[in-house]
Amino acid sequence: MKSKTTYREVLKWASSFLETCKRETIAAELLLRERQDWSKTDIMMHLNDEIPSDVKHQLLKDVSDHGSGIPVQQIVGYGWFYDRKFKVTKDTLIPRPETEEIVDIFLKETRANQKLSVLDIGTGTGIIGITIKKERPLFDVTATDLSSKALKVAKENAEVLDADVRLLEGDLTEPVKSETFDVIISNPPYISNDEVRYMDESVLHYEPHLALFAENNGLAIYQRLAKETPAILNPGGKILLEIGFKQGKKVQELFQSAFPTANVTIEKDMSGNDRLIRVKTN
Repeated sequence: MKSKTTYREVLKWASSFLETCKRETIAAELLLRERQDWSKTDIMMHLNDEIPSDVKHQLLKDVSDHGSGIPVQQIVGYGWFYDRKFKVTKDTLIPRPETEEIVDIFLKETRANQKLSVLDIGTGTGIIGITIKKERPLFDVTATDLSSKALKVAKENAEVLDADVRLLEGDLTEPVKSETFDVIISNPPYISNDEVRYMDESVLHYEPHLALFAENNGLAIYQRLAKETPAILNPGGKILLEIGFKQGKKVQELFQSAFPTANVTIEKDMSGNDRLIRVKTN
């Protein structure tokens, strides 16, 4: 490539390269925007400008890394969730829009002047617990995770975003087994080991298997939560769980058995897939 080139030319080459690697071509623009802290408008304004050599070399390196399978979020070191920037590493899941939908549902059902105790199980980067605390400052939010490395990332995110979230290391509800909560929310591991062959290689190679996979056809964690959560949920409390799109009925049955008098429902995401189990107790 010639030494003097415009942003437009470099982006065109980068998009073509990503296409040959079977990656989303828009990633080239996303990488440039994140590195430069630009908006889409900024990109448009600079398309015909000469790209500085350091910016070009960084973009080409980033595009090459993404072409090899590294997710954009891990290249730049963070992902966006609810309009906030969260640090991500190979020890944490990358924030996903489906989880954002679940937080949105929860927030629409609560009021800013309420005082609720919330438990986020398997917090990872902290996206759920931290977002709830930022959007509902009066809520008392606790988050747990089995991974000390993930909790370290969550702590950094909480500090940077100035979110007063209590972070506890331990397996599911173990760190809080002597406490009770008004709301329990979780995006637990739910992918069956049999589904590995259907997954994108970038997910398999660059995201933690501990946060992705579960035994018993992906139901193992739900089975444990169904046994453990009745003892720590306050009367009139609720549980919100992200699920795989084929797991709705089975997880619903698990929690209906655990909470016989509760209203246990399956909620769909914006794509029309089963995405959430909601338990509302009396």
